[in-house]
Amino acid sequence: MTSGIRDSAPAKVNLCLYLGPTRADGRHELVTVFQPIGLADTVELTPAGLGAAADRVLCPGVDGENLATIALRRFRERTGWTGSPVRLTIEKRIPVAAGMAGGSADAGAALRLAARAAGISDDNLLREIAAGLGADVAAQVRPRRYLATGAGERLTPLPAPTPYGVLVLPSNDKLATADVYREADRQGLPRSPDDLAARLREVSTAAADLPDGLIANDLEPAARALCPSIDEALLAARGVGARHAFVCGSGPTVIGLFHDIQAARGAAARLADRDPRPIAVAPWGATL
Repeated sequence: MTSGIRDSAPAKVNLCLYLGPTRADGRHELVTVFQPIGLADTVELTPAGLGAAADRVLCPGVDGENLATIALRRFRERTGWTGSPVRLTIEKRIPVAAGMAGGSADAGAALRLAARAAGISDDNLLREIAAGLGADVAAQVRPRRYLATGAGERLTPLPAPTPYGVLVLPSNDKLATADVYREADRQGLPRSPDDLAARLREVSTAAADLPDGLIANDLEPAARALCPSIDEALLAARGVGARHAFVCGSGPTVIGLFHDIQAARGAAARLADRDPRPIAVAPWGATL
């Protein structure tokens, strides 16, 4: 690789998230629909330069070891790629620790870019590496709408939905995913295996467009307990006409769904005095 290569890393929303029992590996069984949206980080891979001894990830605003750093390390370990050290630069637009899989999106983009640099075109291998990085990363290797089961690593591609608009209400608060799952366990929120299997059958039958009764997030009570400001955001989204308002993933971001992008943009304009400022987007890849 003699020059830089770049890609977009879209955020995701969980249009439904049903929480099941804890597995032997400590993760929970899930039934969820991942939908990437048009809010994305930009990730660029370039040569690290003369004298560089190791890969480096630059991501202003994110403290500690970045998940993309681990993705690059695992990629090298698994593939045996010995290419020269690289620099991965991430321009953040997805809120951090917000339940929108921003770190997972960046890690997925890191795997895609490393594979291009190494001349590797095995998506199954990339997904195997991704599954070891976290529940959301496998779906971010090739972002699209998926039905995800297991702990999120078993993916079934879904057809594109009917176009709609998404209102994103970011929060100044942050929630750690592990804390939200612990609170969900404390509240007794996980479903029984039979109940989870029933939800899977319903979601599988729905395919592209989930009916209103299936748009739900079992983690929402836990996120609201840990971050009371979520309640005001839910009210705000409903107050500007969202047909559904719910916590995104483990939160604290709140999502409002609208029949089209124009309605979502109008809602964002009505809430323009909020801090952080609302964002109106369409599903990833949608034609506006």
